[in-house]
Amino acid sequence: MATTVPLQVSVNGEAFASQVEPRLLLVHYLRDELGLTGTHVGCDTSNCGACTCLIDGESVKSCTVLAVQADGAEVKTIEGMIGDDGELHPLQEGFWAQHGLQCGYCTPGMIMAAADLLTRHGDGPISEEDVRKGLDGNLCRCTGYHNIVKAVQAAAEAMAKVPA
Repeated sequence: MATTVPLQVSVNGEAFASQVEPRLLLVHYLRDELGLTGTHVGCDTSNCGACTCLIDGESVKSCTVLAVQADGAEVKTIEGMIGDDGELHPLQEGFWAQHGLQCGYCTPGMIMAAADLLTRHGDGPISEEDVRKGLDGNLCRCTGYHNIVKAVQAAAEAMAKVPA
């Protein structure tokens, strides 16, 4: 019988208390234990970023983090980006309106990395160079990135217009 350890974590604002194997990766906890399948398993080597989520507001590749390392933390996945009123987050709107996705496999990870990028960037426009640099750990095999950059820039603009 495998040894388990306690894990208490908040995911998308909901508290969870679990018993997990110490070697369980966060991506598998989110997908297999909690059923949050928007966090994708892409490469299993931390190269692609499809598994990116936020831990305490910072983007991480959840295939490189043990679930127990998130003990006591707030984790946000793509499922947590939608507003309480059911409206899409400006990043989700941007990806839709600017055609920032094709197959969609990388999209959740891109959006989560972009959320961290825009939080660190602050209000106002963001340059193409800053977006490309901020997302350089996330790979897309379909789009060529041009529309992804436009989507993030559109989201930054939309977020700057929203009163605090």
